[in-house]
Amino acid sequence: MRMLNQTNARAAVAKIVEPIARGLLKIGLSPDAVTVIGTVGVSASAAYFFPRGDFVPGILIMVLFVFSDMLDGTMARMQNRTGVWGAFLDSSLDRVADGVIFGSVLIWAVRTQSVGVQVAAFVCLVGGFLISYARARAESVGLDCKVGIAERTERLLILLIPAFIYGLGVPYILPAALYVLAVLVLITVWQRFAHVYRQANA
Repeated sequence: MRMLNQTNARAAVAKIVEPIARGLLKIGLSPDAVTVIGTVGVSASAAYFFPRGDFVPGILIMVLFVFSDMLDGTMARMQNRTGVWGAFLDSSLDRVADGVIFGSVLIWAVRTQSVGVQVAAFVCLVGGFLISYARARAESVGLDCKVGIAERTERLLILLIPAFIYGLGVPYILPAALYVLAVLVLITVWQRFAHVYRQANA
């Protein structure tokens, strides 16, 4: 039943995404251009709204640009252009967007929150990059590093959902989420280092 529901959901999304993707291709936009536009939109929204504490409008605008993640992949498949370059560009720009999002939250924390929250936000920012780098570096030397309780999707959800609720006027939820996320990030870093260490010394 779950697989059937997932298949139906993908089919419903495809009915929305594919006509838009065809339209963008017809006007001359490439999948790479859509990837860049999405990253710029997400980054600009976070950089403008988050340091001021305006999380609700920032996140709502970001959601619109996140839609480009589905569009660029669909456009690439339509052009038979799926490959190494697209994956590399997408992954690289994801790191840019993550850096701006967490960096903007750090600026907000420095302006309005206690030192503890500031440290937690800093750990989330730096630790997130270390998590990504650890996997990339491990895979570059032929080791597996697909482990950890707080990968990119989880980190963004743990940050952005509380940020949205905080923006609606619920106090303390975002600072609390940053503390929790900082702990999860540190655990994930340890998991990846330990996993690679065991493989390297097997």
